[in-house]
Amino acid sequence: MTSVGGGTVAGDGTSSTSSAISRWTYTLSQRYQHFLDKSTPQVLHRWIFFAVIALIYSIRVFMVQGFYIITYALGIYIIQLLIAFLSPQVDPEVDGPTLPTRGSDEFRPFVRRLPEFKFWYSLTKAVCIAFVLTFFSAFDVPVFWPILLFYWLVLFISTMKRQIMHMVKYKYVPFTFGKQVHIKFSSNYFGVFSHRPACIIYAFYP
Repeated sequence: MTSVGGGTVAGDGTSSTSSAISRWTYTLSQRYQHFLDKSTPQVLHRWIFFAVIALIYSIRVFMVQGFYIITYALGIYIIQLLIAFLSPQVDPEVDGPTLPTRGSDEFRPFVRRLPEFKFWYSLTKAVCIAFVLTFFSAFDVPVFWPILLFYWLVLFISTMKRQIMHMVKYKYVPFTFGKQVHIKFSSNYFGVFSHRPACIIYAFYP
């Protein structure tokens, strides 16, 4: 505390308090980031955790019989994330083909626009935010939920149809399992397959 003209100014106390809050915030963010880094390779555990919180949210909405607008907005956001997850990082429709088209070309693995971890993290955060919003009555807008469900289904089907047509047009499959290898069938055909029994074609080019 500093004396100024017979008065006192609590400058030191305020600065020490703000400094302590800054250190605490920094420590908390570091621990949170460390937790995320450790969870990155735990794919199965992460998705089990997401399934649990999604189930908790569904039970919450079912019990209160409301907050359908929140659920509809969450569903729209999930569709957007899913499309980004299934799309290549570089769109061949805009930037041209980035996958190999000849047997002599270098193998380039499928790179997603939205990586798996960010996909999971965004989904988990969105569900958690939606769950918190269900405790505020201001977001419980009365609405006939079958209409919202119908709109969402139409949007989902049309969006996935467009995405599948994009996959077929540019000959890519956004899912791979195991180590990929080139297999040349003839001078004009080759593909990339997985070593695992459930061999999923990564790409097949005429």
